[in-house]
Amino acid sequence: MTLWLADAPLVLASRSEIRRRILRDAAVPVEVAPADIDERALQARAPSADPGAVAALLAREKALAVARTRPGRLVLGADQVLAFGSRLLNKPADLDAARAQLKALRGQTHALHAAIALVRDGAVTFAHEDAARLCMREFSDGFLDAYLATAGAAVTASVGAYQLEGPGIHLFEEVEGDYFTILGLPLLPLLRHLRQAHVLAA
Repeated sequence: MTLWLADAPLVLASRSEIRRRILRDAAVPVEVAPADIDERALQARAPSADPGAVAALLAREKALAVARTRPGRLVLGADQVLAFGSRLLNKPADLDAARAQLKALRGQTHALHAAIALVRDGAVTFAHEDAARLCMREFSDGFLDAYLATAGAAVTASVGAYQLEGPGIHLFEEVEGDYFTILGLPLLPLLRHLRQAHVLAA
């Protein structure tokens, strides 16, 4: 007997390696099928500038887009938005953009809003949004150079230009919130729903 009770793996509508790893580490089999959507255009059309609502919209639209090509399958969409004051920050385009972004965040507190949506056959069966607050320490320019040299191009793969599960942890003074939310996948509410839906062993 296995923990996963469905006939087919969960479809993950994301190219995020950390989300795939989180699910597989939790014994949830995953089929990766990244959604082909214009995230920035969707964000611009969001009915609200609220970062949680934006993350929820993006997660839902990713799941719906992939579900159209996977009839009968359970599809998980996920997204994360970084709110810094009234600004929503996107993934830095390159290392120079990452450096500028980290200098702006240095010594300040920002929020990460992570949302998930489960879809089957065009219907959203579950949605959840959570937020965490992170305070960066007042690191030196020399440290920043060393951090970027250590982390490399991976800093362009996340909205904050850091991976908390890697060398990005050195950037922070204080973190408030769920660890998996910070990584971009609120895991415990998802697992609870999957158990209630009899997709996971209870």
